[in-house]
Amino acid sequence: MSTPESPRYLDTSLSFRDRAEDLVSRMTLRDKASQMIHASSGIPHLHIDEYNWWNECLHGVARAGVATVFPQAIGMAASWNIPLLKQVGTAVSDEARAKHHESARQGNRGIYQGLTYWSPNINIFRDPRWGRGHETYGECPFLTARLGIAYIRGLQGDHPKYLKVCANAKHYAAHSGPEPERHEFDVQVSEKDLRETYLVAFRDCVIEGEVGSVMGAYNRINGEPCCCSKRFIQDILRDEWGFKGYFHSDCGAIRDLHAGHKVTADGRESTAAAVRWGCDLNCGEVYRDLEEAVKTGLLEEDFVDQAVVNLMTMRMRLGMFDPSEEVPYTRIPYEVNDCEEHHALALEMARESIVLLKNDDDMLPLDRNAIKSIAVIGPNADSMDVLVGNYFGTPSRHVTLLQGIQNAVKPGTRVWYAEGSSLFDQPGTPWVGKGNRRLGEAVAAAERADVVILCMGLSPRVEGEEGDVANSDGGGDRVRIDLYDCQQELLEAVHATGTPIVMVLCNGSAVAISWADANVPAIVEAWYPGGEGGRAVAEVLFGDYCPGGRLPVTFYKSMDDLPPFTDYAMAGRTYRYFEGEPLYPFGFGLSYTQFAYSDLRLSAREMAVGASVDVSITVTNIGDCDGDEVVQLYLRDPEASSETPRHELRGFERVKLTAGESRVVHFTLTPRHMSLIDDAGRRVLEPGQLQVFVGGRQPGPRSETLVASNLLDDAFQLTGLPQTLAY
Repeated sequence: MSTPESPRYLDTSLSFRDRAEDLVSRMTLRDKASQMIHASSGIPHLHIDEYNWWNECLHGVARAGVATVFPQAIGMAASWNIPLLKQVGTAVSDEARAKHHESARQGNRGIYQGLTYWSPNINIFRDPRWGRGHETYGECPFLTARLGIAYIRGLQGDHPKYLKVCANAKHYAAHSGPEPERHEFDVQVSEKDLRETYLVAFRDCVIEGEVGSVMGAYNRINGEPCCCSKRFIQDILRDEWGFKGYFHSDCGAIRDLHAGHKVTADGRESTAAAVRWGCDLNCGEVYRDLEEAVKTGLLEEDFVDQAVVNLMTMRMRLGMFDPSEEVPYTRIPYEVNDCEEHHALALEMARESIVLLKNDDDMLPLDRNAIKSIAVIGPNADSMDVLVGNYFGTPSRHVTLLQGIQNAVKPGTRVWYAEGSSLFDQPGTPWVGKGNRRLGEAVAAAERADVVILCMGLSPRVEGEEGDVANSDGGGDRVRIDLYDCQQELLEAVHATGTPIVMVLCNGSAVAISWADANVPAIVEAWYPGGEGGRAVAEVLFGDYCPGGRLPVTFYKSMDDLPPFTDYAMAGRTYRYFEGEPLYPFGFGLSYTQFAYSDLRLSAREMAVGASVDVSITVTNIGDCDGDEVVQLYLRDPEASSETPRHELRGFERVKLTAGESRVVHFTLTPRHMSLIDDAGRRVLEPGQLQVFVGGRQPGPRSETLVASNLLDDAFQLTGLPQTLAY
């Protein structure tokens, strides 16, 4: 029972929602308005501390000083390892709590010091030109959803009452460029593509992951701005999916309603529209017009009350109004931040993210005992930028590719280093060409080495968010997907020396390296591998670790293979709808060992519509070394009444197998897995035959030419009448 000295909102026996409602009932309109912008004010007489809602932890606690820096999200997706990604989320939230409580003890409550983290980014990486694609988990809705749920669970913890931190699913919805146009861009997309592709991961992260918050995107969808859409916020997110957390705008997106999209006249109208349709928090300043919007009759105060209740409920779920001894996460010591255990985890994730794309004649692993000299060449060889990606913390130590190789070679081995070229072409600057010092130095090093490690690709300096990438060709997005001319000239000049080459790519999106694929014997994809990235790459190069990563995106041969960037239809995009031949397909990756598949079994070959089917398969490491295999299950519906994907990922598991070891891997296909989205956008189950493919790759002729045939297939029959499922 509350008293004047102990109000109901401080009664820890009550539900958080009841307590939040009591707290909000004690606020003035001005008090409420002060809580609805990301830099919210303190209200001392109500025990409300100043609080900044904006924090980032895409791949480690970001923008808050020293922290463990894990591989960029696209790299972690290449691990295809759900338990490992949850471990990373747990480590990140440990550091987040430790930093928050230490800052609070010192009276610091500013930006990037809170517990509401605006990660992960679960948008679908539909086009390699998008500058922010490396923040995502790739192009597949199923893979994105499974990995997003894992990271969210790691961040939010498993306490029955309190959240460790509040995770965030962003950017809702159908957002993936173009970056320079995002403040006024109207995504035109069919209901089928929305339900089949763009909403899948958000739905699963809300319903299964129980994510605490959702961020609205800048763009419109079919005319409706994402941050003031009754359909997307109220009808789908809250009513259909049962979302109970808080919803907030991307930063500056409420201003875009009048300044960019021009669907409102001014800040008051923008505030009224956004709050009415469910945007609880404004990252920005426009909600400072909230009092005026209410007083002039543009907005009823009941909508304000609901928004602030949602916000205060979240702060209570984080334990901000409760005695610290009742909140277990307050006891995480500051010493956990940037600790050796987390460095080891970052190294393990970096190892598991590396994808071996090519290895002719088993050039890799290199024999350190046989190599007397090695040349490390390229603009990414000694770059910290390519380790940390974007939205990063400050590593207390970092290992570049050059440093990793220097540390890994046998004592006495000569390591030559040459930058060789700039990262990207700079008009009017002769970085490459006849007589160029950088190119000449690289050729000299290559001529004197037994092997060249050529470190190329991209960097956050050329792909990223609008406004953050000064050197991007497209305001954050890429306007080409091949290597920059200066890097291509370097590659060909080094190749002409005749010294064997291993190419190591650092990049956040697919690069069309057709010339390298035809001429370079070994190619390693390292992404943006985090603070320990150079060590992980060196371990793969010298055989201390057997690579097992798999591509979370399709590598295309040319930009000619892609539809227009502004076209959001999925036709012709990603492994699900691309009809051409990729350079490297989604799900692809080689190993230093080999795996064989046998004994594919289905629990039934005929079943009624609405039943589930169990699938099992035996995988065996038939090679000479221990290694990881990513077992992938794809489903195809050849008899569908509507157009469906060529095939879709419906299960995966990364398994570690010692040489000679076998393991049985199990999957369950649920009715939802077997359903389709029809042309009207409904999720339906239809009778007919479904084909199952299980193995180390996706179906497709290019996959067969790149990797040994390690895919088995079977089929089963659904009988009965069609059924319509809930989304």
